[in-house]
Amino acid sequence: MSKPRTYQTEAIIIKKTKLGEADRILTLYTPHLGKIQAVAKGVRRPRSKMSGHLELLTHSLISLARGRNLDIVTGSQTINSFLPLKSDLELASYALYATELVNQFAADDVEDYPVFQLLLETLHRLSQGGDNELVLRYFELHLLDKVGYRPQLEQCVSCHSILKDATNSFCPSAGGMLCPTCSQSQPLTYPLSAEAQKVLRSLQNNDYDTASKLKINPELAHQLEMVMRNYLRYLLEREVKSAAWLDTLREQTGQAAFSQTAPP
Repeated sequence: MSKPRTYQTEAIIIKKTKLGEADRILTLYTPHLGKIQAVAKGVRRPRSKMSGHLELLTHSLISLARGRNLDIVTGSQTINSFLPLKSDLELASYALYATELVNQFAADDVEDYPVFQLLLETLHRLSQGGDNELVLRYFELHLLDKVGYRPQLEQCVSCHSILKDATNSFCPSAGGMLCPTCSQSQPLTYPLSAEAQKVLRSLQNNDYDTASKLKINPELAHQLEMVMRNYLRYLLEREVKSAAWLDTLREQTGQAAFSQTAPP
């Protein structure tokens, strides 16, 4: 049975690329079609009626017509524009980090509704304010779970012993935690405090409402961020570009805050 010539889908715009003088190629993450690409013709023109509905980090209802190589966007209507994400650079960087991870881990044209729902919920949570670092750690762990890279946090991945309530090490190449004895034979491991391990397990094993009750101080937040970044870097075999942008933004914000509080 042939596919219909036109179709409609919800989508989150996760990437856009310029094409020619006025067009764009959009990467869309959809609930039932997975990751797809489509051309939005004339969308970069000042009077384009669709441009506002097809911005990055927008949840839209999109109409498409099948094309020879890429499908063509024929209409769009915003469901949620997530305006807070677009009016705050730091929030935008968090959201773009999440969409970049989805783009990197998702295969083309493979339905994965749980990943779509996770991304949509993450954009909602970032828009509402709160502990954004916690939102990202929860997102990372649950995305990895859904795409088949769930890290082992309960027992040593080498000797399979249950981890004791002490400092153990995370090994990206092994896909999880190592006890102190087994970590000695691995060249690249990252020590994690007992508290950091408890937080990771809580984030991994609970829903967000339960996990969001966790209180994380800056030192602990840094531990969690670094271990997740190292694991993601290992899996993707490259740096996450938006993470570097987030670091730059934090550095600039920190410098600005220092200059405001420093004596004249």
